[in-house]
This record gives sequence, C-alpha cells and structure tokens, in this order.
Amino acid sequence: MRRKRSLVLAATATVAALTTAWIALPASAAAPTATLRTVSDWGSGWQDEVTVANTGVSAMTSWKVEFDLPAGSSVGSFWETDMTASGTHRTFTNRSWNGSVPVGASVTFGFVGAGPQPVNCKLNGVPCNGVATTPTTTVPTATVPTATPTTAPTTVAPTTTAPTTAAPTTVPPASDLLPLTVTNRTGRNQDVYLYVLGVNLNTGKLGYVNASGAFTPWTGGGAVPVPAPDVAIAGPANGAATTVRVPKNLSGRIYFSLGRKLDFRLTTDGLVQPAPWAGGDPNRDTLFDWSEFTLDGSGLFLNSSQVDMFAIPHIVTVTGGGGVTSRTGELAGGGRQKVIDAVRANADFAKSVVTAADGTVLRVLAPGKAADAGLMSASYLDSYITTAWNAYTSKTLTVVPFTDRPDVRYSGRTSGNVLNFTDASGRTVASFTKPSTANVWGCDGALAAPNDQVVGPIARTLCAALWRTTLGRIDTQPGGTAADFYTGGPANPYAKSIHTNMVDGKAYAFAFDDVLNQESLVHDGDPRAAGITLTPF
Repeated sequence: MRRKRSLVLAATATVAALTTAWIALPASAAAPTATLRTVSDWGSGWQDEVTVANTGVSAMTSWKVEFDLPAGSSVGSFWETDMTASGTHRTFTNRSWNGSVPVGASVTFGFVGAGPQPVNCKLNGVPCNGVATTPTTTVPTATVPTATPTTAPTTVAPTTTAPTTAAPTTVPPASDLLPLTVTNRTGRNQDVYLYVLGVNLNTGKLGYVNASGAFTPWTGGGAVPVPAPDVAIAGPANGAATTVRVPKNLSGRIYFSLGRKLDFRLTTDGLVQPAPWAGGDPNRDTLFDWSEFTLDGSGLFLNSSQVDMFAIPHIVTVTGGGGVTSRTGELAGGGRQKVIDAVRANADFAKSVVTAADGTVLRVLAPGKAADAGLMSASYLDSYITTAWNAYTSKTLTVVPFTDRPDVRYSGRTSGNVLNFTDASGRTVASFTKPSTANVWGCDGALAAPNDQVVGPIARTLCAALWRTTLGRIDTQPGGTAADFYTGGPANPYAKSIHTNMVDGKAYAFAFDDVLNQESLVHDGDPRAAGITLTPF
C-alpha cells in the first residue's frame, strides 16, 4: 500500500494519479505523430505513455518509436510493445496485434523508468522534432502514505478487528476532527515532540496541523532549503498521554521525536523530510520515528512503518463506531533489542545499526537506505535476482495478483533479461527487465508499479517475492506463508527479524509488505478515535 518515499514532499502529491504532463512530439504535416505523456512521477521514477497517432494519409502496418536515454536514465517494465536496447538507445516496436493503425486511429504503449526523461524521439525513422523533457509535475510517492494504495490492493484489509483492548465506555461521536492519542510508555525521561504533517486532499496543498486540528499550508521556501517554522506539538511525558485532532481529508505522517525537536526545511517544491541516512541531514543524531495515515471518506488507514528504518517501537490503534478497537505494530518484550542483535550479527548488514555518541541505538536503516549511505553492498541481491529471474526460462511463473479474483492470472517466462507476462488469451500484457538490487530494495525502477490494473499489481507481486526470497522457489505468486519467507538466500535479517518479533507478525518492512496481508495497518470505515502508543525500549 505504500509508495516509495522521497526527501521532498511536493504539494501536488495527492493528485499524482490525476495529473498529467503532455508533451507533443510532432512530425511533418500529414504524417503520423508520437506523443509522450508522463502519467505520474514519484521522484525516484516515473511512468510514461506514448500514443502513436496515424495523422497521415495512408494506413500504417507497423510502427517503431525510438528514444535515447540521458546519463542516469533507465527503463524497466513496459507494456503493449516490445523493447530492444543498444547502449543508451531504446527502440519500441509494435506487437502482433497493434501494428496496424488506420488513418485517424491511434495505439498506446507505456513504460516505467527512472532518471531524466528520454530524448531524441523518432517515429518510423523520422525525427519527431519535439523532445521529451523532464515533467514539471513532481510527485514523490513518499508523499503517499502506506495506508493508501495507489494500485488495486492485492489483499484484503487486516483481519485483526476483534477487540484487543477494552471497548471504551463511551464511543466518541462521529466528527470531522478525529481524536488521536499519543501515549508514552517508553520508560525514558525525555521530552517528546509531535508533528502532524500531510496533504489536504481537498486542495492538494501540503501543510501541518496544530493540536486542535487546524490545517495550515506551508508557505515560503527557496531553491536552497530554508528552515521551516517550528510546528512541534508538546508530547506526553513518560506514563502520560497527549491527544491531538486530525482533520478529515488529510493524508500524511505523524512524527514523534525524543529529546530534541526535528529539523524540517522548505524548498520551492515542498517540504524536505528528515532523511538521517543522507549525509549532512540535521536529524542524524535525533531519535525519532513516524506513523502514516489517511483519513478520508473511506475512514482511517493508520500504520506503523519500517520501510525506511526501524527506530521507536510503537503500536497503532483505531476504535470504530461499534466500540471495537483494532491494534497492530506491537513488538514482543525485548523485541527492539532482538532486531538490533539480529541485524548486527550479519556482517553484511551490521553497519546499518546507527548509534548516538552515548551508545544509544538511534535506528536500524532498511537495506536500501543503508546501501544508499554506503553502509552495505549495493549489489547484495544481484546473484539471487539473476538466479530467480533465470529460473523462468525453463518454467512458468504464475501471478494471481488479486486474492478476491482468482480467475485473473498471468503467465511469466524469461527471455534474455526480460520477464514477459501473458494473459489467458496469450497476449503479452507486461514485460520487466531484470531489476537491480536497488530496484528490489526500493520496489522501483524496473519494478515500479504504475497506477493500473495489470502492470502495477504484477510489479508489486514480483517485488514482494524478491524481498521474501520466494521468487524462483514458489512458482505461483503471491505464494507461501510467513514460514516460507526469508528462508532462501541471501539472508535478509532486517525484514525477517522485524516480522519475527512483532506480536502479530505484521510489519511494513518494505514497500509492498501488504502483499499477502503482512502489513502493520489498522483501518476502520467509521473511526471515532485513534492512538499511537510508544512502547518500552
């Protein structure tokens, strides 16, 4: 359900699926044209769509669209086309069913990539005379919290709806201001600071919320990030609780820091979030964490997250109109230290445990962030990915992405370094180039999931299987149970130990941990109260 984070939350974040940037690539008069459309851009990657329109005077029997990739650019998955690569040049050609284009008709194909947009378009060898430029709409998926899926979810909501805490004597009335109580049971005598930040779903503006639930858009910012206003809410002392109000139609994060306030910055594009894995980030020595939420007409989605890091253990809860409270994210006794010990025991991951000068463990970085920071090998999964990818040169991978629609299934076979998927009719509907380790850790690049009903769900499934080391071993995906996950090589002590030490086994250790309902999410369509409990460590 979560999408990849970015260091900058753009103000247009919540309208990613609705915003498009059209860049026409005209040819000569009375000739076919190609048009590139950027469907979405999440900061670390983008989804493009190309429309080949026959504006000429005779029917087309085939088409070929070519681009050059600037330095740092790559193309991962693609659909409704075949792709060949020669250095930085990419050629997209029609498939058997969409090569014939009558006069006045058009066909469309798409692909997912990262880095600068393709340039130097040619259609059937004729320059298009219009160059695809970097889209002006920047929509980092980090801004879309894990609580709100951007593709059709592969699983149903968690089943942990039986009350695990006593139902309140009086259920609060329904309101557009949801009371959320933060309880401090850390056992630590440090000041706690709270921040409620997010995007107003009505306006698309990014801002902050005060304790009473009033939303204020961010203003200011510059090309060089400038300090944001201090919008910290005083949090609870050890053993106490603080209640804030969250307005309806808000999607974002609730940060909590111990001992010191967080340092936020503003740019002309939006808010710079804390990124302690990045060199020079002012929050590197601060003990902090966050939960993510969306509160809208579908109710409250609230989750803990370990997608970027594991830091302060906390439970998330929601109480519905019927008085039932759902909860998840609870670590078993001593669980934080057990996770730290498990990660430290693996020489490849050990440096991802980050400590303060006094020896306090501030956080354990997720492997993708640790690799970005140079704390573990950037090619850690490469050999496994190659083995898993090549397994399907001689056997078929079946992907059944929707648990409530078992009749929807796709068959995958590898040719070269491309895994092609066909539907029940034998039509090729999606193709994925072999991902890198970074693509797997981030579930992006070659594994980026566009906002559709085919490519995105397959991409989610592939990334989850690679994270859990089940791809190549289990040939119907999503597949296996928690007992099957993280049992293949290479080891993944980060995700494995976090899940193992959760009371209910649920966590958000990576982007698509909601595949097979493994995520630490609570949801209620009629929320009356919510909570975050900081637990002992």
